Amino acid sequence: MSLLNKPPAVLALEDGTIYYGYAFGYHGQTVGEVVFNTSMTGYQEILTDPSYNGQIVTMTYPHIGNYGVSVYDMESNKPFARGFIVREFSRVASNYRSNQDLQSFMEQHNIVGIEGIDTRALTRRLREGGVVKGVIYHGKTDEAKESELVRQALEHEDIDGRDMTPEVTTPLPYARPTFQENPRVVVIDFGIKHSIVYKLEQSGAEVIVVPAQTTPAQIMALNPYGLVLSNGPGDPGGPRYAHDTVWQLLGLLPTYGICMGHQLLGLAVGGKTYKLKHGHHGANTPVKNLITGEVEITSQNHNYVVDIDSIPGQQFRATHINLNDGTLEGMAHVRYPVFSVQYHPEASPGPHDANYLFNRFIEEVNAFEGASALPAMRGF
Repeated sequence: MSLLNKPPAVLALEDGTIYYGYAFGYHGQTVGEVVFNTSMTGYQEILTDPSYNGQIVTMTYPHIGNYGVSVYDMESNKPFARGFIVREFSRVASNYRSNQDLQSFMEQHNIVGIEGIDTRALTRRLREGGVVKGVIYHGKTDEAKESELVRQALEHEDIDGRDMTPEVTTPLPYARPTFQENPRVVVIDFGIKHSIVYKLEQSGAEVIVVPAQTTPAQIMALNPYGLVLSNGPGDPGGPRYAHDTVWQLLGLLPTYGICMGHQLLGLAVGGKTYKLKHGHHGANTPVKNLITGEVEITSQNHNYVVDIDSIPGQQFRATHINLNDGTLEGMAHVRYPVFSVQYHPEASPGPHDANYLFNRFIEEVNAFEGASALPAMRGF
């Protein structure tokens, strides 16, 4: 398709900046918080990650869509990203695993996209000025229309302070079928990715996923040997009920927090979180393991981080830090087998340096299953 035949589109930011490009995906309009992701591949996993609920994703890698979409790469049952921004969208897909091209996938799921804008300039704008709300609009515009779009972006509800968990959690508990006698692990779904469930199963767990508002009594009634706090979207300060649940279960079971689950764990014990300027979104972030001294390349998707110094009584010790900005990437309880990481060890998309964390958790679960008392936390 030549540039002359491409339908026009604009991206209007709340600060009044307008980017002109071309429409692709579902024809329409969308609004959300604009972030950028530095991954070179994995656009399908990104679009279907519930942690992107409410956000418009900008890909820094310029060529997107060339390998299509595969049913095996879905991270949830549907996409959650509000919109998609790319430099160059490929309408031709070549991949033996592909079941669908990205254009038809976005049309099917009402994802509005814009291509042809200077994504490098937009990324620098977000890095220097922080995340902003924006509107993608398909169609021709004039000065009055662009002013209206800027106003819509400005007035759109902020993610900060909102509880977005009800929009992404499972409505009912579900269990994955297993033909082995594995220890039972309950996962609280704050917006879980399919790959986390798969990794737990591969590590040797029977997995039961429960809704975010499941009570501690209901969880313990399932007779689990371990607890996982999943990833999820938005501000971890929003779901206050989750803070109470995590606090009441602390120390009763080996516990593994991932991304938002890590943040909820910090808040549950009295700590604080704060929002990053532009967040960490990508599959190439270096993290140092403070226990082993090794450096891991990690997949990340979060806007908020835990301030470990704010946790009362030094209940947790830092286990991982971000080598780009020094923020906390992992922590472990000083007494209980409870640990968490800010990044995504399931690595979809991304490197597999953090696979060991799932095995580490199952080791704690197995130790708990065979012990009469809760074991002390061991090293990484």
